[in-house]
Amino acid sequence: MSIPYTDKTKSVDALIDAIFPSLLSNDTDSKFIISRAILSTKNERFDEINNKLIEQFSSEQKVYYSFDEVEDDKNNIYPMEYLNSLNVSGVPPHYLQLKTGCPVILLRNIDPSNGLCNGTRLICRAFQQNVINAEIVVGQHAGKSVFTKNSSMAV
Repeated sequence: MSIPYTDKTKSVDALIDAIFPSLLSNDTDSKFIISRAILSTKNERFDEINNKLIEQFSSEQKVYYSFDEVEDDKNNIYPMEYLNSLNVSGVPPHYLQLKTGCPVILLRNIDPSNGLCNGTRLICRAFQQNVINAEIVVGQHAGKSVFTKNSSMAV
C-alpha cells in the first residue's frame, strides 16, 4: 500500500484511515484492532501516530505518569523536567495515555509462564490507580485477563 505525501498532518491522517478504516465504529472489536498495525522507523513518528490513534477511541482516557528520580543527586544535576523528557527505546514514556479497548505491548518479561513476556499484545479493559486490567489477545494465553503495572507497557 502506498500513501502519497501531501503534508505531514494529511498524510498521517490518510495512513491511519487506510490501516484503520472506520475505527470509531470498530474501536471495541478486539479482532479488528489486533489485525492491523502501523510500523515506524522513528519513535517520534510513532508517538505522533499513536497519539492520533488514541484520540479516535471513544472510551474514557486514563493518563499514567512515571516516577523518575536519580539517587544521590544532591546538586540536582538531573532535574525532573530533564528526566521526564527522555524517551528511551524499551522504556515507557513519562506520559502514558491509554483508553479502554486500546492495544498495548508488554516491554518486559513479567511472568512468561502465564503469557506475560516482552512483546505480548494485550487490549486494555479497565484502569486503576497504578494497575492496568488487560486481556491477552494473541498466543496460547489469548482471552486471559491480567493485571499489570503501567510501567511495563507501551502503546
